[in-house]
Amino acid sequence: MKVLLAEDDPSVASFVIKGLEGERFVVDWTPKGDQATFWGRVNSYDAAILDINLTGEVTGLEVCRKIREKGQEFPIIMLSVIHDLGTKINTLNAGADDYLTKPFSMAELAARIRALLRREKHITGPVLKAADLTLDITARTVTRANQHITLNRKEFSLLELLMRNQGATMTRNMILEHVWETNVDPLTNTVDVHIRFLRRKIDDGHARKLIKTIHGYGYKLEV
Repeated sequence: MKVLLAEDDPSVASFVIKGLEGERFVVDWTPKGDQATFWGRVNSYDAAILDINLTGEVTGLEVCRKIREKGQEFPIIMLSVIHDLGTKINTLNAGADDYLTKPFSMAELAARIRALLRREKHITGPVLKAADLTLDITARTVTRANQHITLNRKEFSLLELLMRNQGATMTRNMILEHVWETNVDPLTNTVDVHIRFLRRKIDDGHARKLIKTIHGYGYKLEV
């Protein structure tokens, strides 16, 4: 899953990035409101975390409004040191889904993101299933036919994306947008390489193959 982070305090940004990457998220970070606005309007994120106060003339509230004006519907969490009720109401009116005051724990931020993602995707819990394949988002474990499978961070994120979108074909560009950082080369074959590695771990040795290739288009996970 891919998250946009707009935070102008490098220490807070580093704390959040480290925590989210530990939770298997890919993070695009910028301290600038105009950059966050551009990325948020043109990229396909699963969620955004925006500080109200950002470097430059564009505030986090304005970033949120402009993202919503573009029609982007991914969950947005606003961050601020302000505990004022009026500020919280303004952020929600601007299109934010949640508001978190500083200082906060990484566990709470991650839990709020997961809750918003479950609500958006209509997922009722942290466990995704497809046939005898199970992915536990919270425990970060994967099993097939009750056998544990070890995945690296990118493989886990790739499998999570495919399982959240069971039956839907994901193009290579869609996968790049959700699993890799924004500056990845769109002409790279890294998606195909990671799919090949993932297949070896998920499908090899099983009669039913879950990861399907849609030639000339992309991949999907289908039972």
